[in-house]
Formats: sequence, C-alpha cells, structure tokens
Amino acid sequence: MNRQKWILVAVALALMAGAAGLLVRLKANQKLGAPGVKTSPSAGSPRLRVELPETVLDCQSRFIEPDAMVTNTLPKDTSFGQRHYTATDGFQAAMNVVLMGSDRTSMHKPQFCLEGAGWRIERTELATIPVAWPHPYDLPVIRLTVAREADLNGQRATVRGTYVYWFVADHALSADPSGLRRLWQSARSLLTTGVLQRWAYVTCFSVCLPGQEDAAFQRMQRLIASAVPQFQLASGPPKGGRVATALGRP
Repeated sequence: MNRQKWILVAVALALMAGAAGLLVRLKANQKLGAPGVKTSPSAGSPRLRVELPETVLDCQSRFIEPDAMVTNTLPKDTSFGQRHYTATDGFQAAMNVVLMGSDRTSMHKPQFCLEGAGWRIERTELATIPVAWPHPYDLPVIRLTVAREADLNGQRATVRGTYVYWFVADHALSADPSGLRRLWQSARSLLTTGVLQRWAYVTCFSVCLPGQEDAAFQRMQRLIASAVPQFQLASGPPKGGRVATALGRP
C-alpha cells in the first residue's frame, strides 16, 4: 500500500472515531423533549397515558387498552392512547397514539402493521385537514386506502378502509411518507440543542364498504379536526399569518 492510500485510511479512521465519539457524547448528554400530545402518568409504570377526548362531535367513545403483544414488543417507556368512536348514525373510527420514549424504535411505518393484519395498501396520498384551534391551520396527514377479504354475513367479500396518520412532537408536525424529513428534524434538534424530539404517531382508521372511501374520509376529517385541539399540543403555522383570538376552544 502506497503512502497516499495509508493517508486516506488514516483520515477515514479518524473521521469514524470522531463520529463515534460525537455520538457517545450526544447520547450521554441528550435530553428527552416534551411530548406534543396531552398525557397523564400511569402509577408504577414509566409509560404515560395519552389523553384522547371521550366525546367528539356526536361521537361517544370507549377506551381501549393497548394489546399485550404491542406493549411487550415496543420499548418499555413507549406510551399509548386509544379510543374507538361511534357516532349517533353508526359511523365508527378508531384513534390511536403511540408516543416514543428515549428509544426511537417505538416509531414505525404503519405499512408493516396494516399488511401484517391482512390489509393491502392500494393508494397513498398526502392531504391536509383544516383545524380551527388554537388558530386556523392545515394539519398535514397521510391517507392510505386499504382493502382485504373478510366474511360478511357468511359470505366472502372485500371490505375497504381509510387510514389517516401523522407525527407530532413539541412544536413540530410531520406527514412525510418516507420519514426522512422527520429524521432530519430529529437529528438537527439533537445536534443543535441536545434534545431528542419525542415524537408521537397518531392514526385514525375507519372501515367501510367499497365505494364509500371518500365519504368515510370526509367523516374522519371532521372527527380529527374536532379531536386534535383537545389532545394535541403542537399546531401548524396560522393560515395567512394571522392568529385567531375570537374562536372558542372546543
């Protein structure tokens, strides 16, 4: 190996050692950021309970305990909140929040869980949902249209669903399907402030008959727009740069 190659090897090793040292120092000094959702403590547990609203519009809800398989798989300081909402006309939707702790592996793409449950993803779209409080803004979300085969009244049939999700942290929102923008935000926060952003993964899911996907999404938009101000602490930039002060809190 000639002298130039030895120099390149030495530089590469020095860069790797420096990067490893920086990561160790950041890990030792990092602080966990505040959540972007409302939480309450759970007695005797490092987990928090994400406080989703009991009543939204004309929908009543029931609290759902996290599945043991989920709690046993994700890191021990991962927190949850889940409610199933039912409107007076029978419309139903489930809202779920997974809040990471100090371990970022709590955050995962919904595609894995949906496909593992037998759903196939037919379409992925970016969308926005108008929210009125604490000021009018557009909540960025990702909308998945999914389908699977199921038994309906003893017959095999196709059912469809609309799955909406986004990510929220303290003063931050993300609806990037690749997740790269969120990772960049987290890395920048950690490098510049020493704070590990505490992301929450928020979902809303409604099952419907074929052809009813858009109608279901419209109902979900209204549900989300009313529920978000009651549990989410972060918001997007005001529409037109104006902060509304005359709106009453839901």
